Amino acid sequence: MKYVIIIPDGCADEPLDSLQGKTPLQAAKLPAMDAIAAAGCVGVTDNTPADFPAGSEVANLCLLGYDPNEFFTGRAPLEAAATGIQLGPYDCAVRCNLVTVEDQIMIDFTADHISTEDSTAMLGELNAQLLRCDDPPIDPEVASRLEFVPGVSYRNLLIYRGDETHRSPFTPTTRSSAPHDLTDLTVAEDFPRGPGSDILVALMSASEEVLAAHPINVARQKAGKKTATHVWLWGSGGAPGLPTFDERYGLKGVMITAVDLLRGIGALAGWPRIEVEGATGYLDTNYAGKGEAAIKALAEYDIVCVHVEAPDEASHEGRADAKIEALEQIDRHVVGPLWDAVKNDPSARILVLPDHPTFCRTKKHTHGPVPLTIAGAGIPADSASTYDEISAVQTGLVFDPGWTMMDRFIDPDFQA
Repeated sequence: MKYVIIIPDGCADEPLDSLQGKTPLQAAKLPAMDAIAAAGCVGVTDNTPADFPAGSEVANLCLLGYDPNEFFTGRAPLEAAATGIQLGPYDCAVRCNLVTVEDQIMIDFTADHISTEDSTAMLGELNAQLLRCDDPPIDPEVASRLEFVPGVSYRNLLIYRGDETHRSPFTPTTRSSAPHDLTDLTVAEDFPRGPGSDILVALMSASEEVLAAHPINVARQKAGKKTATHVWLWGSGGAPGLPTFDERYGLKGVMITAVDLLRGIGALAGWPRIEVEGATGYLDTNYAGKGEAAIKALAEYDIVCVHVEAPDEASHEGRADAKIEALEQIDRHVVGPLWDAVKNDPSARILVLPDHPTFCRTKKHTHGPVPLTIAGAGIPADSASTYDEISAVQTGLVFDPGWTMMDRFIDPDFQA
């Protein structure tokens, strides 16, 4: 059996006045997604348990069948896995965004989508001036065990290397807010809290002076671009211990994504990844390249997972028009070609669903169910003919908790 999973990140939304009371999924022209809905079944799944953050880290673990109560340790460790960073039993990873904060307002959680080259240079300066200097703003022993590690664009890491006598100062009760949930809001009440939070806050505060003087920021300011004013530290956690997808289901999979979080989850699940030229994790990503790569991968792998970040990015910017455009691009260049490739295969199934809802109105991830559609071998057709939030809740097909959905999707005797 062959399985295809397509994740249009954050595409679930609410009815919007600007769309005459429709959701972006309803307003977009999505013939391929609707064809899958008409050929198979439509329902809802909840990948965001109420006692966890409503973020991609938990939601994508759930989506792929991993119970976060058992396997989630934090967002940053998942992203560390994407870069091949191995965490020992006393180590910790912390997510590090370069952000734009002005007058205590989160203006831009991406620092104007700062380039990887610029981000790398800035983090190097932070290592030199905050962690490898004679007078660090935190305890020198702790500073010597920390390192800012570049990732992609604004998405980076802070790594703590500990040992039995120098355990991580951050624990599972260390709490912090995701910067993408603070857009246009005050950050005054959202600094890290709990064990080790004094270290994180001190580094966040000290980063302001270092970054303000950096030549890259000086040049960005002159060019009228937003500057990277601070690092925002969040999502800390220790090494996760996920069984591989092959160990759990006996299936060999592959991940196609431009986002380190999904790369990391894929790596921990034992999936290699396919890097697509021009895939950016933003609205300008190479949609067609992802679709083409997925079709080729079907010949080699049992399960092919394609993740597209663009709808989520549009939501964080509050741009319903851009979200609709991203959805139509995904439908045309990813879902359509893959549906054509598998719809006549008697041993193939396809699944389309986002990880979590992201509302254009609030520019935030949110808890709650998301619509899914499944078609292919052994999948009975229901009464739905469109793929959207409204049709999904009307069928009565519900997966709750969300991590039970994957077991059903790959079950040869699928029951709606």
